[in-house]
Amino acid sequence: MRILITSDIFPPDVGGPATYVPRIASELVKLGHQVTVVTYTVALQSDDRDQYPFRVVRVSAAPPQWRRFPRTLQTVWKCAREADVIYANGLVTETALVNTILRRPVVAKVVGDLAWERCRDKGWISDDIDSFQTGRYPWKVELMRWRRNWSYQRMDSIIVPSEYLKRMLTEHWGLPEKRVQVIYNSFERIAAAEGYNSQDREVRAEIGLAARYLLITVCRLTGWKGVDGLICALPELGSDVGLVIVGDGPLYGELTALAAQLGVSDRVRFLGTVPRERVASLLRACDLFILNSTYEGLPHVVLEAASAGLPVIATDAGGTSEVVRDLANAQLIPVGKPALLVEAIHTWIARLPVSPASIPERFSLHNMVEATEAVLIQTAGGAKL
Repeated sequence: MRILITSDIFPPDVGGPATYVPRIASELVKLGHQVTVVTYTVALQSDDRDQYPFRVVRVSAAPPQWRRFPRTLQTVWKCAREADVIYANGLVTETALVNTILRRPVVAKVVGDLAWERCRDKGWISDDIDSFQTGRYPWKVELMRWRRNWSYQRMDSIIVPSEYLKRMLTEHWGLPEKRVQVIYNSFERIAAAEGYNSQDREVRAEIGLAARYLLITVCRLTGWKGVDGLICALPELGSDVGLVIVGDGPLYGELTALAAQLGVSDRVRFLGTVPRERVASLLRACDLFILNSTYEGLPHVVLEAASAGLPVIATDAGGTSEVVRDLANAQLIPVGKPALLVEAIHTWIARLPVSPASIPERFSLHNMVEATEAVLIQTAGGAKL
């Protein structure tokens, strides 16, 4: 089967789709399918012929938008004409527009609400994602929601990585329940060691914090990730607790200023965006993983941290509970309860060290690939789920 996968981002970019798309594309090739990926890129000179077992077609992401959009339409059109099915992991509006004429079977993957994220990033709204689904807003925001709904309503099948997202799509985006299927993402298991080995100690020394216990969070620095709450907790935790922040984003400046204002800059390390293999070594070198979000679609980083042997504290937001509920060394806390966050951190520090947690089979690569291929084959055969 000839499969076209569209994505907003792709390596060397970082982010969920940039990790997922190469993985699922490679696995589909192993199963005998012919895969092409269309994606945005800043570096058009990138040569992918020897890096992946599938074709990568890069569209320049250079501004202005009025030039980029028709370039993308043209490229998606050209590649979609040769496909038996389209798997949209991004460029969803472009795919929907092209397909109003081509009429190819289309599966889309939804991992969050991009309309909400963009409106938050632009400062148009401050509501959380759940309030955004039912609120009334100025025309610019309403237009973003209309575009979102119009695009996904033209997909034949939808894959989401959590029951939480399925409820959102069926209750607020106008999608019939039978068309939306939950397929949990897989994750890259990190080998855990018994205690710190020499490599972990070296990484810990490179981090450069004198604290006895190191908390770590891995996320994009946006308002809904709650990193400010972690920084604000440090004065309550004492000088023997430090915080390692992996990731970058629009709030970097505000967060560094907050750490300075609270007098904890010497107990916080902002490491920015780092390669995935480096994330694994950082997780192993730290003591406790925390995800303080007000929203998550399905945070696979929680599974990575648990497999590395870290206890996990996470807020009960979005699809997070679907990950945490079966982990032995994990705790859910309510969103927006800083006192409970501090209490949970003290509790888990007192329990250290802990044994690595076993990960449920539903998050295995085999399950994800098998279920995804089944949806693609069924949709390509003309069946709307």
